[in-house]
Amino acid sequence: METISFLDPVRLAPDASWDTWRIGDLGSHEADQSDSDFSATLLAMAGHDLRQPLQIITSAHDVLAPTLASEEQREELTRAENATKRLAGMLGELVEALRLREGSGADLHLRVPLRPILGDLAAEFAEAARLKGITFRVTSSLSAALSHPVLLTGILRNLIRNAIDYTPPGGTVFVTCRRCGSDLRIEVRDTGVGIRANALSAIFKAFERSDASRTDGLGLGLFIVKHAADLLGHHVEVRSTENRGSCFTVVATATR
Repeated sequence: METISFLDPVRLAPDASWDTWRIGDLGSHEADQSDSDFSATLLAMAGHDLRQPLQIITSAHDVLAPTLASEEQREELTRAENATKRLAGMLGELVEALRLREGSGADLHLRVPLRPILGDLAAEFAEAARLKGITFRVTSSLSAALSHPVLLTGILRNLIRNAIDYTPPGGTVFVTCRRCGSDLRIEVRDTGVGIRANALSAIFKAFERSDASRTDGLGLGLFIVKHAADLLGHHVEVRSTENRGSCFTVVATATR
């Protein structure tokens, strides 16, 4: 039976047998005003003008479903609905990438309590995990990071989404947070398909997937994670064993 819960803090020991990779701060991001204006325009279009017709299509699916008489018609509508969901997901990735670019000039060193963010993400992904038959557990934390709430949430959202997507039914996804000296380590750990050791260095590139057979999305999730971490000055560590699972750790500076 699937389990979704928001738990008190626990500590997970790292698996020394897992292959590892780490990305760090790549420095500042500079662009001229025209580039910024162009990105802002694209963001506004993607966030509003393109999402509106998708919402209309989704509503039409809901209206049509009870009226269809044959199984063949219902199957066609289901395929159309799934295609619409994939398109919405790809649009979401593009919007998130543009927001990341626009956020590069913001104050990225704020005190960010982890408990509200983790609680919101636990609620956001509970249904997806339940429908897939995955145990999804998120630990609470009273710690705070020196970060940005929108970008940090985006990093964790992408990591959790990937963990659920790449974990088969009956598997487990854990999200934990612990303080290690001056660092705050936020882990997203799964019992999914894992990543080949020779693929670890490429997974943060745009349009890359650890599973090349997948056709959903644009392969921007980990690219967004990497560049958000660069902007924030955070590190992302990866430990993975093929067919056993993966653990992505976001390392931020802890603050009171």
